[in-house]
Amino acid sequence: MRIAVTGSHRVGKSTLIEALEDRLAGYRVVDEPYHLLEEEGYEFASPPSLEDFLEQLRRSLAVLEDEAGERNVLFDRCPVDVLGYLLTHEDSSSFDVDEWLARIKSTLQTLDLIVFVPIEERDRIQLPAHEDPERRAEVDEKLVWLLLDDPFEWGVEVLSVHGSRTTRVTQVLERLGRG
Repeated sequence: MRIAVTGSHRVGKSTLIEALEDRLAGYRVVDEPYHLLEEEGYEFASPPSLEDFLEQLRRSLAVLEDEAGERNVLFDRCPVDVLGYLLTHEDSSSFDVDEWLARIKSTLQTLDLIVFVPIEERDRIQLPAHEDPERRAEVDEKLVWLLLDDPFEWGVEVLSVHGSRTTRVTQVLERLGRG
């Protein structure tokens, strides 16, 4: 299966992916677009600009397209993650979502499952002082809308996971018939 793990920052996506990689023999992990771009020498503004997020969207789409024939892959993030950040960016009025929807939708449909890790009532990850909790919550709300309300009818199953790392892993494994 091709599985993307998605959510706002600091919700436990990477921790979940590491645990799933340990439990799913033969799966490999594809790092998130931000880190791939950094490794390639891309320099992000601080905080990231609208163009930085557009570059991440391009990279996220390219990763899924380049890996289209590959099975047993865990993707750290997918284009919907970046879309959530773009739609909540202070310069979002300059972003034309309609320009991107067809490509995002067709690329997402190469996935078998999106695992959504939302912010939970009792937050499991403590934010560093420099992080903006309102921004994080705004992105989380946008991702709930994009993935669970599904206004664009992505055509991909979404599994929302909750609880401890062990509980989240169990939820994914049960969905995969390996629980």
